[in-house]
Amino acid sequence: MRYFYSSFVIMAFGLIAAFYLGGLAAVYIAFLLIILEVSLSFDNAVVNAKVLETMDPIWQKRFILFGIPIAVFGMRLLFPLAIVAIVTGMGLFETLHVAMNQPAEYEKALKGAESTIFAFGGAFLLMVFLDFFFGDHDVKWVTFVEGSKAMKQFSGVANIELITAIIVGIGLGHVTQDFGVVLAFMYGVLLHSLLGILDHFLSSDTVKSGIAGFIYLEVLDASFSFDGVIGAFALTSNIFIIMIGLGVGAMFVRSITLYFVQHKVLSQFRYLEHGAHYAIGILAIIMLLKITTHVSEMVTGTIGIGLISIAFAHSLWENRELNKI
Repeated sequence: MRYFYSSFVIMAFGLIAAFYLGGLAAVYIAFLLIILEVSLSFDNAVVNAKVLETMDPIWQKRFILFGIPIAVFGMRLLFPLAIVAIVTGMGLFETLHVAMNQPAEYEKALKGAESTIFAFGGAFLLMVFLDFFFGDHDVKWVTFVEGSKAMKQFSGVANIELITAIIVGIGLGHVTQDFGVVLAFMYGVLLHSLLGILDHFLSSDTVKSGIAGFIYLEVLDASFSFDGVIGAFALTSNIFIIMIGLGVGAMFVRSITLYFVQHKVLSQFRYLEHGAHYAIGILAIIMLLKITTHVSEMVTGTIGIGLISIAFAHSLWENRELNKI
């Protein structure tokens, strides 16, 4: 429980601030946003834990220490402001002024950019999933897919992840007929590839590079935050309540990540990593679908938690079966 003390303390201060901003109604909305963020990003915690396990302890601590203000203020406040500023051509402070005094205009501008946001985030998450899906794993979960002859053949193709992503990007271009969407998608693919190159040159002896791993985790967190930030406007247009709710939720996700790492949860429950990556794959598809079709964030969160719950239950059952032998 000690891993969550800081999260509960931050939540208490956050809810007090929300009460100051808008009374009990704001507290209730902030609490709903906390739940929304955790439900959307629970699979993020599992993947974060897998990456953190391969990093030096000092960088594990830095991820928690420096990652919190980046997640709360950077990804949930400054990043959406920067996107709106770029799209509208306004300055950052002018955008902040609009967000505070003309929230409807700010929401309209942010939603006007959501197609490119979803294309970029969906592309990055798709690459995360494809890297895992076509990777070589000793443990296989969906065996009729992961252990099939077709999978072995495709996995042996050089750059199969990149080829698959490019095919998806071309298909997205034909469907949307929007050059901006295709460009954002390719930037997401490129960023994932560049981080892989950086990690390749900086890592050694199976220990993931601190700086490359840190950047990777922050970009991954940003990709997960897109859905929550845009979806939060269905509950409130107050950017500070959104920051409080989603920021506290991100804090809990980091606490869950730290718990997973310290207790080696992924090694105890062998299919959790699979469940999380399949959830990320579905989230990537949903983000790309959102470019042309509305999909509720509740559906996304339910699918993610559902897949991880199934993976956890299957892992538990498998452990019991092995103990009987």
